[in-house]
Amino acid sequence: MNKTLFFGFLLGVSFCLKAQNALVADVKVQGNEKLKTSFIKKVASIKAGDVLDSLRIDADIKLLKRLPSISHASYQVFLAEDGKYNVFYNIEENFTLIPSVNFYTTDNDEFAYRIGLYEFNTFGRNIIFGGFYQKDVYDSYAINFRAPFLFSRHFGLAVNYQDLTTLEPVFFDDRTEDDQYKYNNESYEILGLYRLNFNNRFELGVNYFTEDYQFRGDNVNNRPELKVHKWLLKGIYEFNNLDYFYQYVDGFRSILNLQYVTSQDAMLPDFFIGWNDFFYFKRIGERGNWANRLRMGLSSNDETPFAPFSVDNNLNVRGVGNTIDRGTGVVVLNTEYRHTLYEKNWFVLQGNVFVDAGSWRNPGGDFGDFSKADNVKVYPGLGLRFIHKKIYNAIFRIDYGYGISENATKGLVFGIGQYF
Repeated sequence: MNKTLFFGFLLGVSFCLKAQNALVADVKVQGNEKLKTSFIKKVASIKAGDVLDSLRIDADIKLLKRLPSISHASYQVFLAEDGKYNVFYNIEENFTLIPSVNFYTTDNDEFAYRIGLYEFNTFGRNIIFGGFYQKDVYDSYAINFRAPFLFSRHFGLAVNYQDLTTLEPVFFDDRTEDDQYKYNNESYEILGLYRLNFNNRFELGVNYFTEDYQFRGDNVNNRPELKVHKWLLKGIYEFNNLDYFYQYVDGFRSILNLQYVTSQDAMLPDFFIGWNDFFYFKRIGERGNWANRLRMGLSSNDETPFAPFSVDNNLNVRGVGNTIDRGTGVVVLNTEYRHTLYEKNWFVLQGNVFVDAGSWRNPGGDFGDFSKADNVKVYPGLGLRFIHKKIYNAIFRIDYGYGISENATKGLVFGIGQYF
């Protein structure tokens, strides 16, 4: 029996025998270095003077283990001199100043990369601040600030700036191989963050952005070129009941994302888009983890070559290629079994077997498009994960997907962090 279960058992017995008198004398934090003790006490639900409650303490531990700054957390309870109880939260910190490097090939087989640097525990208060530079034919960069507990244990703020320029395929009915655009998106975003309780949180905000589509090459087919200013209203609701134990995850999570975009150009009309990601994780034995993600999404069904949902091996189907198609609806299921092959001290080597499958609705099409063979992608594959247990999100992944559906391809996908 581990310490958390043991002390939970003791607390349960204590409550049954003497629930009225089981009070918290003090909450003490140990093991933290950079992470501020005052911050941990701020986000914890248990306070000095509260009734000793094992369920609330368990919820605090689960919340702490979700924070980027903490690799693991546990608790102990000791009887104090005055008959009350001291609650000790034991913290194992992550290293949180994280460089990121991603590399891949573009649709023109050119080398592309993204380098960034993020601090996930700025000022010792779990504030995320950083940015990235990307070279993907063109130069791009972004700066991000996110402080979920800036104002209180319930209220926070996020501010983001991005100037992203890429070479994008755009899919006209009479498309040619040269239908590629230099696409630029410059955006300013502010979000209010609200955590209702342990399981439920909300985000609400606004994004002002400019989209610029410039045809690349000789525009012999007189393709449209656009520069449009837009407003985006965004709302996010998350239910999170995940429990972490180092590289293992167990539980259910759901993230609903709703957006309404206004535009002043007929080629890019106002539209609504919404999608829900459902996650389910299950521990299997001592070394196994079954992981699943289901995405279901719809947008306004305009007949436009600039449809919002893309088919891309960096996002949803490993091995399919970079932005090979677009649609106004999406259903994607990613399922994989992760198994720890080797673990010693801080290092973990993990292998995985996966199947990525999805389908898309064509712009202006109907729900029958989801069952059309041309739109269905099924890609099984294998992968490896190289994990550092003491550095936040220090997971280098490599996956190989092999398509078995119509017009299939195959390929390697590299990245930082788990695929989902």
